[in-house]
Amino acid sequence: MKLKKNDTVSVLTGRDRGKKGKILKLYPEKQTAIVEHVNMVKKHMRRTQANPKGGIVVREGSVKISNLMLVCPRCSKTTRVAFMLLTDGSKKRMCRKCKEII
Repeated sequence: MKLKKNDTVSVLTGRDRGKKGKILKLYPEKQTAIVEHVNMVKKHMRRTQANPKGGIVVREGSVKISNLMLVCPRCSKTTRVAFMLLTDGSKKRMCRKCKEII
């Protein structure tokens, strides 16, 4: 997977196109992610001991990974991800524009 938790991503399509946010949670089996302040949905919550008031809660919904693109921390542009094999045998992600290891 090319995206990881805490990566900053930009939304490519949909009503939130152009928004940037941090990945809070990834679901690789569903190919979706939850991104901070993107795809806000209203969820009706039942009263519980943890949430005694209940009611309607606004929170982030999931976004397809194909609609997200990584924002490089160094050049601050959206970029595709390349993989580089280092001399010690480890595999690292790399920005295709500035060639910086992410």
